[in-house]
Amino acid sequence: MIGKQVWSLTPAKIILGGFFLIIITGAVLLTLPFASKTGEATPFIDAVFTATSATCVTGLIVHDTYTYWSVFGQAVIIILIQIGGMGVVTLAIAITILSGKKIGLKQRYVMQESISAPQVGGIVRMTSFIVKGTIFFEAAGAVIMAFQFCPQMGLIKGIWFSVFHSISAFCNAGFDLMGGTSGPTTSITSYTGNPLINIPIMLLIIIGGIGFFVWDDVKTHKLQHKYYHLQTKIVLTTTFCLIMFPALFLFLFEFSRDCWDGLSLQERFMASLFQSVTTRTAGFNSVDLNQLSEAAQLLVVILMIIGGSPGSTAGGIKTTTFALAILCLRSAFQNQESIQCYKRRIPYDILRNAIAILALYISLMLTATFLITWLDDVNLMEAAFETSSAVATVGLSLGITGDLSTFSKIILILLMYFGRVGGLTMLYALTNRKKLPVLLPQERITVG
Repeated sequence: MIGKQVWSLTPAKIILGGFFLIIITGAVLLTLPFASKTGEATPFIDAVFTATSATCVTGLIVHDTYTYWSVFGQAVIIILIQIGGMGVVTLAIAITILSGKKIGLKQRYVMQESISAPQVGGIVRMTSFIVKGTIFFEAAGAVIMAFQFCPQMGLIKGIWFSVFHSISAFCNAGFDLMGGTSGPTTSITSYTGNPLINIPIMLLIIIGGIGFFVWDDVKTHKLQHKYYHLQTKIVLTTTFCLIMFPALFLFLFEFSRDCWDGLSLQERFMASLFQSVTTRTAGFNSVDLNQLSEAAQLLVVILMIIGGSPGSTAGGIKTTTFALAILCLRSAFQNQESIQCYKRRIPYDILRNAIAILALYISLMLTATFLITWLDDVNLMEAAFETSSAVATVGLSLGITGDLSTFSKIILILLMYFGRVGGLTMLYALTNRKKLPVLLPQERITVG
């Protein structure tokens, strides 16, 4: 249980420190000899990389999860994924509630920052809602996938596979155990058109990626859309567009290419929809990503950077940031003084944060791409794919992760950590915000 000295820190530092401690603990456990199937101790850099990828619900791996890690190692990984997906603070608050102790105002404020809630009021109820919702959706997903895995693999192994992939999908992690069935690092490519695997994984990814606040809003107001908060409306609209339009592009232009002739019409449709959903921070793939055209791979990079929604298990700049960028463009083109959406005006400070996040993520991705391309002499698209996947906590890869140098792995570790705790959270934790004593004179400059 978190002590009073920890709660006295700023919310940003608590979130930052919480994830760091979980990662280090997980890394130590993964270095133990019985965490690997060979019985040998895993190199610390590989253990840290795996623990960071799991806790930050990314999915990038240096060793295949099934063929390299023992059942103990796999259990450590899925526990890290669950903690990282729900959030360290959410878990701490839930434990405090279960222990019968009261939740103070500071704890409520930290929880508000952790899940991007609009207000402190109702945080305890929200915590209970998050925990119950997580258990329900993960259990439902596991039950559906068990109809495929249990007949195929046997009862015990089938249940383990179902639970593991359900948690990994809901938390948008992308870790899988398919190395024992279709080969190492193949993800779910052997189930390309299988609805019992594809549909529950897609639904879990979407539900986990729209954000806990949106869940609560939809649960409260049901189908009465006019009563939804602005954030809910923007998240749902943007999520729908970011799933349907890329899926349509992939179906019409990518999976119509000759190299995909081996797929049936149903498999092409399912593959188009699945890749459109999973690219925004989930990390599963139902087709070989190396076979995608460069145009499709670039689309995947863009979708990875956008990511999921605020207060969710997903990463990226978030759907709301992307929507604000589009709304800002519309406002500029129409020469409007304010940014408006659904008959509401969006405050300037929200736009400022959105621009800062967008610039920060793109700068980090480009810098890391340059460094990895230079250090490991890899293809530019491969490096951009890897760094976008890391900073947006996605987990998709073109297969270069395990061959990267130690320094490149450290770069990816830092990107994953940054991507999970959030750009502004990290900046707030590492810097002291200062207010100017006076309002300085205003002067215009020319742009464009």
